[in-house]
Amino acid sequence: MSQALDEIKIGGLGASRKRVEDNRFIRGKGNYTDDITLPGMLHMEILRSPLAHARISSIDTSRAWDIPGVHLVLTGEMMATRNLAWMPTLSYDTQAVLATDKVRFQGQEVACVIADDPYIAKDACEAIDVEYEPLPVIVNPHQAVAEGAPVIRDDKDSQRDNVIYDWEVGDRAGTDRAFEQADVISKLQLHYPRSHPSPIECCGSIADFNRATSKLTVYMTTQAPHIIRAAVALVAELPEHMIRIISPDIGGGFGNKVPVYPGYVCSILASILLERPVKWIEDKSGNLISTGFARDVYLDGEMALRRDGKILGVRIHTDADHGAFFSDAQPSKFKIGLMHSAFAAYDIPAAHLTARGTYSNKAPGGVAYRCSFRVTEAMFFQERMIQAAADDLGMDQAAFRRMNFVRDEDFPHRTPFGFLLDSGQYAKCLDVGLKAIGYEDFRREQEEARKRGRLLGLGISTMTEPLGAGNSREYDILGIKMFDSAELKVHMTGKAIVRTGARTQGQGHETTWAQIVSHELGIPADDVVVEEGDTDTAPFGMGTYASRSTPVAGAAVAMVSRKIRAKARKLAAHLLEVSEEDVEWELGRFYVRSAPDRGVTIQECAMAAYSNMPDGMEPGLENTAYYDPPNLTWPFACYIVTVEVDPETGVWDVLRMVAVDDCGVRINPMIVEGQIMGGLTEAYAMANMQFITFDADGNCVGSNYMDYLLPSAWETPGFELHSEVVTPCPHHPIGAKGIGECAAVGGPAAFVNAVMDALSGTGVRNIDMPLLPDRVWEAVTYRRDVSGAPPVRTDD
Repeated sequence: MSQALDEIKIGGLGASRKRVEDNRFIRGKGNYTDDITLPGMLHMEILRSPLAHARISSIDTSRAWDIPGVHLVLTGEMMATRNLAWMPTLSYDTQAVLATDKVRFQGQEVACVIADDPYIAKDACEAIDVEYEPLPVIVNPHQAVAEGAPVIRDDKDSQRDNVIYDWEVGDRAGTDRAFEQADVISKLQLHYPRSHPSPIECCGSIADFNRATSKLTVYMTTQAPHIIRAAVALVAELPEHMIRIISPDIGGGFGNKVPVYPGYVCSILASILLERPVKWIEDKSGNLISTGFARDVYLDGEMALRRDGKILGVRIHTDADHGAFFSDAQPSKFKIGLMHSAFAAYDIPAAHLTARGTYSNKAPGGVAYRCSFRVTEAMFFQERMIQAAADDLGMDQAAFRRMNFVRDEDFPHRTPFGFLLDSGQYAKCLDVGLKAIGYEDFRREQEEARKRGRLLGLGISTMTEPLGAGNSREYDILGIKMFDSAELKVHMTGKAIVRTGARTQGQGHETTWAQIVSHELGIPADDVVVEEGDTDTAPFGMGTYASRSTPVAGAAVAMVSRKIRAKARKLAAHLLEVSEEDVEWELGRFYVRSAPDRGVTIQECAMAAYSNMPDGMEPGLENTAYYDPPNLTWPFACYIVTVEVDPETGVWDVLRMVAVDDCGVRINPMIVEGQIMGGLTEAYAMANMQFITFDADGNCVGSNYMDYLLPSAWETPGFELHSEVVTPCPHHPIGAKGIGECAAVGGPAAFVNAVMDALSGTGVRNIDMPLLPDRVWEAVTYRRDVSGAPPVRTDD
């Protein structure tokens, strides 16, 4: 009879264990960067440019220096004397730390003041006099490539225009042949607007340089401590082993806290010069107007179709607006991220994608805001094109998708862009969603409502997202391969500590990593402590973004646990006085194959590792694993939304929202559900209310929470979640695929498709997000598409 432990009871895989980190968060005991106070600490504030493009004629800091309590005023000229006026970006470009020659976007850092408190520093910033000479402004890619456009990056000797890259992937000739054979060609143009991650906690840092030890310690709001340490070593020319980055509790990241920001560099230099700790905490306006944006990509898409509904080929061109500097945090090989993951769930013979990136007079963008490197844009473009194509064919939305899905028996499947998909049950997910929403009944209700003047709509979004970037053959950032790591120490009493190179900011690592250890070793999850975020103690890792946690860091936790179990097996053989080959494992204990009642627990093995190890065995029970994923993981989801649109006002209400997510094995079902609900809330916000754009002068319109709305419980619709489809990843150690971003990636198209379905028959083909009431009203009233691309008029 098995004596294995009950995995659910000990908090292993499948247990909806409460998040252990919430014990401190709900009591207000979190330890965030701004909670930290060091002896002798000074405070830094940044002066930002009010103009989007202007040459700096002069900077007069004399009045700021005269204010009591001011210790240092930094300008670009001073930074240049230390070779710190510019810094490298994560995309092999350069970015101004403090402007020297000119400013290139509204909100750019021009100077900073270090003082006794933040109020004195802010007053001193306002006392700095800067004279600007305004220059022509560019706010979209079409202006950037227009004849006679001003060159934004004239600081670069080799830059003659505003084009950053031209990139392509796929089979151009094969795609051209597919279009020649097409019965119908469906076309769609749209703009995925800028989005801002808007974490509750803004960016910030505390730099503390110790002259006696020559060691720099920086507390900062970063999702990738080790990458930041490497970047600081390069920028500040300090030895890496003398730099310690500590990322305490993070109040949300969503990709916004991956880049290196000028505020970090300035606080570090100030601490070195003053030999005192310097704290910089960004305010909300500064965060919204200057830190890493996402999206801002234009699509020009075409689909070659057979009249029976079969997709023959896809042709996509994208224009990406990167702002003043190319600072995307993404794999070096792919200039437009993983945009070419589009249509991965569909069996399409040929596809070709071209992409062009351009500079503009806007804050640098391109962060992976809750997505795996431009996958949100890819899936949105995909699902909007799928709906448009079905409409052009006069074909049912669901039937069109089902006809073109990759079939279960066709895995592994190679996409026309070269990705290898390992597993999935796409049609089953769709069927579950259609049954849950009552598809046929709703279509009948929709038809009856239309006769009475009511506009009902149903939108579908089916998507698969590449997660866990990625294998070292193809994926790196700044030349550093995108593996991850875990270190596990089992103490003699059987308690354990796990450290990883990831950094949680809401994903629940402190809970789920312990559950993986529990699954592999049978140690109760409550006996496992998880630590992350300190480069002096954590093994090197790439950090947490792009849904890399479970696919890569989680896999590393499983692999290091298995290393521990392999050594424990040797200890068990020694304790049981049998050969290792005679020892079997069940959760929590080893036993003798021929005598199952004779066994030892993992805790007894841990004690023996320190007190009774066999001759020749190294004491202790600890190890480290570096996990280089063999492939990406590919979760799949089906999101279905029903809405009603008021034609008199343009207001649209969500009636129901059904989500079917197949993310492989679920470590903690409760945390998975929370991730899905959070992602769907963000998806709804992007589609419905989050408005941030630019006028013709480059002013950031919507850089406040009166315009860029964050949905509360009042506005957020209810979500119906379904988990009955589970397709384990065949190459992941525990079969998990990841979930943190799927709903935010696939959700927006479901909401937009629902509104467009409600407007079917009006001739309206597209309304750019967000689908604000005035845009929907304009589309309904004038029966025309509505673009949201900048510049917007502000004189109405």
